[in-house]
Amino acid sequence: MKNMGDQNSLENRIQASLIGGAIGDALGYTVEFMAITEIYAKFGASGIKDLQPDRRTGMALISDDTQMTLFTADGLLWALSKVEEPVNMKDVPFTSDGLYPSYLRWYNTQQGIMPTERDQELMKKQPHEQGFSLLDQPGLFARRAPGNTCISALASGVVGSMEKPLNESKGCGGVMRVAPIGLLLHNNPGYAFQVAAEAAAITHGHASGYLAAGAFATIVAELINEKEISEGVETALGLLKHYRYHEETSKAIERAVNFAKNSERPENAIIELGEGWVAEEALAIGIYCAMKRKEFKAALIMAVNHSGDSDSTGAITGTLLGAYGGMKVVPDEWKSTIELSEVILTMGSRLAQGFRKLA
Repeated sequence: MKNMGDQNSLENRIQASLIGGAIGDALGYTVEFMAITEIYAKFGASGIKDLQPDRRTGMALISDDTQMTLFTADGLLWALSKVEEPVNMKDVPFTSDGLYPSYLRWYNTQQGIMPTERDQELMKKQPHEQGFSLLDQPGLFARRAPGNTCISALASGVVGSMEKPLNESKGCGGVMRVAPIGLLLHNNPGYAFQVAAEAAAITHGHASGYLAAGAFATIVAELINEKEISEGVETALGLLKHYRYHEETSKAIERAVNFAKNSERPENAIIELGEGWVAEEALAIGIYCAMKRKEFKAALIMAVNHSGDSDSTGAITGTLLGAYGGMKVVPDEWKSTIELSEVILTMGSRLAQGFRKLA
């Protein structure tokens, strides 16, 4: 276990995790739908190595990954605001009272409508939004390749769950958005796993789609608890065994750890781990890159230079390393280039404040 001392406060590490994920997302978003040969042809033999600012705004654009992560954070705070302090985390109905309505809000930003007329009420300002609201951020209404499964599941007007899955999707749209759950509930990694799996199951019904999300939130929680990445992975693997149909996700994580320990060339290891379009592959690539290259820039460059879902694998890697090292490991030039950076940092502060409400 590492000792970070006073240099990295809880708020610092939560902010670093969120901004780190957004940077990885933005770096990968530029090349998300490109084959590795196309990436090399456009950016050179080393692939993409730096953020690519938008010509119109001068900022590096985030994708739906960061958008949904912010709405996850806001959903947690929404649910917390409905219960009296001091709060026992297990008494907060995070999914029904915060996460699902918050995801419906995200759906509205992308579609301009709600699944039902009744849901329009959710667009009104809520008590937890006094002085700050994601709905006041025009940048969050931009369409950034939203996942088909997320859109169709939320359009259905039905809340998916592990017990009653909406579909058989295990796309990475469930795992890439749940880091705030690990950040808020870090002092109970097992409960963070459960809530994150429930959050992913709202839209993704395959076991690997929601169990990978639980594992990701658990690792994030353990990094906030100042554990090593390998220790967080060990905790996640231990928790996975208590859930049905965990084998595919567990195997993917174990392969990532084994590749991180051996001398296989990174580009070959990532090919073996997959392309990241599905949840367990995206998580495995993120874990591998974070363990193989703990230096922030090098790990993110590795995480996005492949044929596959580069923004999600970059986001997962950046989230892990931000939580692991705190703000000091995130390059200043990247922090200042990322779109909506102040919004992201504000949500980090609000999550840290939310944690202090928990008994």
